[in-house]
Amino acid sequence: MALTIDTVVAMHQGDRKEQQDRVGLFPHPSRPGMLLAVLADGMGGHTGGAMAAEQVVIKAKQNFEAYSPASESPEELLRAIIEEAHVVIKLTRFTSEQDPHSTACVLLMQPGKVHWAHCGDSRIYHFRDGGVALRSNDHSLVAELVRTGQISEADAETYPHRNLLLSCLGADREPKIEVCSVEGLKAGDGFLLCSDGLWGHCSDQELARSVCHEPARQAARGLIDTARARGRGTGDNISMAIIRLVEAA
Repeated sequence: MALTIDTVVAMHQGDRKEQQDRVGLFPHPSRPGMLLAVLADGMGGHTGGAMAAEQVVIKAKQNFEAYSPASESPEELLRAIIEEAHVVIKLTRFTSEQDPHSTACVLLMQPGKVHWAHCGDSRIYHFRDGGVALRSNDHSLVAELVRTGQISEADAETYPHRNLLLSCLGADREPKIEVCSVEGLKAGDGFLLCSDGLWGHCSDQELARSVCHEPARQAARGLIDTARARGRGTGDNISMAIIRLVEAA
């Protein structure tokens, strides 16, 4: 069965004074069927967060354009993007008055398989058959408390330090990088990269239903509308990249 992809990137500033998320979707310049998606949620005061997130996208695009599967594995590519972006963000402290930080999600799609890497609490989802097949782990205090059984999933939704990260790019500590892979892709599979401005207002089931059953552009528009309505005037920046595999005509 021949597959094609339906993709979209979407952003909304929410109720913040500045858009500090960045997102990109890049085809490889010389290798058909190879695609890179990247998303970053910047933090660090006025312009600092935006600058940090921008560095993640720039580094992802540069490294991907030079990527050759014969000399570098997908895991090495993804790790290098995050590690090198981390170094660049740290160096910007010397040229600015900000203390910039960022999350990072990077997904590499090749024929029949996907690899991804992430750091922070921006998420990567793999949807299949209308549900969540895989989801990245948040590198946050509240997620660690849930994983260790100290609080419940329900308590996590109202936990006072919900946005406190245990790992990110630009910090003194080296970033924690988790890598995952999916093989045997099939029509109907969907992938979503998104910042907490989206997943903080939409359940995993709602995200799966939209991505699996709606065209990418329509799904993005509907999810942004839902997050904006539930933000009630205090919504964070929203960003996402959707990749859907559909049977080719």
